[in-house]
This record gives sequence, C-alpha cells and structure tokens, in this order.
Amino acid sequence: MQIHHIALWTGDLDRCVRFYAAYFGATEGPLYHNPAKGFTSRFLDLDGGARIEAMATTAFTPDAASPGAQRMGWTHLAMSVGSEKAVDDLTLRLRNDGYPVLDGPRRTGDGYYESVILDPDGNRIEITV
Repeated sequence: MQIHHIALWTGDLDRCVRFYAAYFGATEGPLYHNPAKGFTSRFLDLDGGARIEAMATTAFTPDAASPGAQRMGWTHLAMSVGSEKAVDDLTLRLRNDGYPVLDGPRRTGDGYYESVILDPDGNRIEITV
C-alpha cells in the first residue's frame, strides 16, 4: 500500500505548477481539461514516485482558508530534501524570493530538522531532511 497522489485546488494552475517545479524539482505532466465539468488539472511528479495533482475549476469556488491556517483535516505537506544544508538553502531561497517562512529552519522536539513555508496558495509546506 502506498499513497498514489495528493490533490490541491489552486486559483492559478500555471503559478502552482511553476512553484513546485522550481523549488521541489517536480516534473509536470500533460494538461487535462474537461470543459463540460469546468475542470483542469496537471499532475506533478516528484522524485521517489510521489505525485501532486494541481487542480483548478470554473464550476464552483472552493472554500478558501486563510494562508497558513491550521484547520481540521490535512494540514501540511512535508517535502524531504535530503540534508540539513538543503533545508537551509531552500528555505533561504524561498525567503529571498518573497515566500513566507513561518518557522525555522530548526530541530523540532521530535527530532526533525525542518522549516515551514507557504506555497503561493497559502498551503503549509514543511521542508525537512
């Protein structure tokens, strides 16, 4: 058993795809568009087999949460970048490019080395070893 993919709604599909490609090395798959359902998506393939499905819709307005909101249900995505130096470097790069860094880099009480940033849609991303 393994997780096949996670999915997220975005207000700007191209911006979302560019973000995950630029900062996490995601490879974008083909664009899928279903005009009858007002649905467009693109899969982003990550090293190791994980996938993110970035989705946009014109059929309804997904409920928006405040950027970085701590809400019930799935609350963050943790991305492993391989080393503490990689966590430091990517966090600095994101900060310098104007993305909010909410915490870290730091060692957590349970032993993780991580930082927490927000993606362009306000989703929490943990960058960890």
